[in-house]
Amino acid sequence: MTVSKQERTWAIRVILCFGLVSLFADMTYEGAHSIVGPYLKDLGATAGEVGIIAGLGEMVAASLRLFSGRFADRTRAYWGISITGYALNLIVVPAMAFVGNWQTAALLVVAERTGKALRGPARDVLLSEATGKVGHGFGFGVHAAMDQTGAVIGPLMMAWAVAKANHFGPAFVRLGFPAGAALFALILARFVYQGKGAPAPKIAPQQVLPKVFWLYVAAAGVLACGFVDFPLLAYHFQKTSLAKPAVIPLLYAGAMAMNGITALVLGKMYDRFGIVILSFGILVSLLALPLGFLGGPIGAVASVACWGVGLGAQDASLRSGIAQVVSMNKRGGAFGAFNGIYGVAWFVGSATMGLLYDHSVVSLVVFGVLMQVVAAGMFFWLRRPLAAAAAAQ
Repeated sequence: MTVSKQERTWAIRVILCFGLVSLFADMTYEGAHSIVGPYLKDLGATAGEVGIIAGLGEMVAASLRLFSGRFADRTRAYWGISITGYALNLIVVPAMAFVGNWQTAALLVVAERTGKALRGPARDVLLSEATGKVGHGFGFGVHAAMDQTGAVIGPLMMAWAVAKANHFGPAFVRLGFPAGAALFALILARFVYQGKGAPAPKIAPQQVLPKVFWLYVAAAGVLACGFVDFPLLAYHFQKTSLAKPAVIPLLYAGAMAMNGITALVLGKMYDRFGIVILSFGILVSLLALPLGFLGGPIGAVASVACWGVGLGAQDASLRSGIAQVVSMNKRGGAFGAFNGIYGVAWFVGSATMGLLYDHSVVSLVVFGVLMQVVAAGMFFWLRRPLAAAAAAQ
């Protein structure tokens, strides 16, 4: 496909605008995510409950993506759906500061995930139109790098706020400012997207989602099942005194920095080598389990770094693979189905690992490592079917 200079310039501007939206949104979400595990512990939740809450939020959000993605394809109201999802963040996250028990906090965690479920598929469809002009791996990698810049700043804000107040709750109020900035940046993105130089929307012929897509989704589900959620790692760090409360968001900020750098580098490599890049990332990320749960303070730091590399590989690769094999008019439903199954698998894995933690940390590590090894093998096998499906588009 030949891309004009005007189209490429438009695409870069759109990607950067959406990157700015995600930068502020991730300041909000990741800032909250960095302290929600120990915050729930302070409110009286057990490790099993923390694992279930983290996984439940992903599962509810995932289930909604199945519908929001199809709804976006049917109505093409991509902007309206995206704005609604980001607006919900502005209300829910600061409200975390005013809860009096872990059950209410859990409801707000799920509500925040609901907002992300609404906006995710619609935003990814809009973004994928632009990434197609510059390379999906590169485009999604740049977006992920900006996303993770916010994911670094947010936890750093929380580290400062927690150190100042010596308590987790009040820190959530500060997250209302980046939540509002994300909504403003989205309005700017809409102006740029529809401005001069934007290509006319292309209506692709109706397409049944290919078989390779469902195999791809299955592999992603296995990966999600074995990928530990940070709140459980943070819970362990605090319980075993591997890190002081104010240090935990700093560790998370480091993981997000690693995530952003990895996504940018591996995104460019994805355009050249394909999905095999994700298999490499998984082999690094699985080391987070033994290092984090069986190691000491140095192991905890190394664990968080490996965890960040794994996230970066996923951010650069997973959406890119879908955009390559699914036509534009079906991408909302495809992103929704993918995220739905991924989220349900994440819930199953998070809940399982949370319950295993209360009984045997070693069994938790074995479970997570086994799932990720299987996922790495599945993605390695899929490299040729995915390449063939992309060539047929």
